[in-house]
Amino acid sequence: MSKNKRDPKATSTDKPNGKRRARLFRRIRGYFFAGILVTMPLAITFAVARWFILFVDSQIVPIIPAAWNPDTYLKEVLGFEIGLPGLGVVILLITITLIGTLAAGFVGRYVVNLGENILARMPVIRSVYSSIKQILETVLQQQSQAFRQAVLVEYPRRGIWAVGFITGETEGEVQNLTNEEVLNIFLPTTPNPTSGFLLFVPREDLVILSMSVEEAVKMVISGGIVTPPDRRPLSDQKVAVVSSRTYENLDLDREKNGGTRLLKGKKNNTHSSSD
Repeated sequence: MSKNKRDPKATSTDKPNGKRRARLFRRIRGYFFAGILVTMPLAITFAVARWFILFVDSQIVPIIPAAWNPDTYLKEVLGFEIGLPGLGVVILLITITLIGTLAAGFVGRYVVNLGENILARMPVIRSVYSSIKQILETVLQQQSQAFRQAVLVEYPRRGIWAVGFITGETEGEVQNLTNEEVLNIFLPTTPNPTSGFLLFVPREDLVILSMSVEEAVKMVISGGIVTPPDRRPLSDQKVAVVSSRTYENLDLDREKNGGTRLLKGKKNNTHSSSD
């Protein structure tokens, strides 16, 4: 009987030991996740950069003549070939810069126009080339505002807001058929922002965000996990601009006055009327 009885002193000491082990486990787990947060972005960035450099090198270095390849001279000096990492990337950047320099001149423009005229005579290739060229000119043009501003747009229904990006001013038939001035809004999907929807939204219904495009893209990709801070003045942060509630007084107010913004002095009244 005495062997089956547990020592009360041993039981009292087991509880503190169990709590210490639990705290130690939680602390180790916290350190582990902290290490993941530090190492994973670095590891992924390094892996992507390494893959890109190796891919470009594998495509460009083999076509470099041996007399122009620095590895040839290094092999003669060192006695073995080391393979300069990033050599193909450097040559690619230099080549693109030289092509841009030549295309900016008179002869270069003539050659480019001649090549475009030839491509314009090819039924399938001309449509692909013209589309890609128009997209690149829109995105890379210094004066362009494409993908330069993040906005809030009310979608897919009233009271629900989504992050979109201004891609330009609407022109042509769509604008001519619309009474209001509308803008082209690209509404990306999560977590793949390369797909999405093209919306034509009145300018007055958009809410321009102060966050940068890069911050907005991170927010979309992360599904809202990564949220940029509000860098506006504190006085502006305390003033609501839009509403996500859909009750009768606010809806009538918006139908009467137009737009999606809250009117000054209406916020408290609409809240009290809904209670």
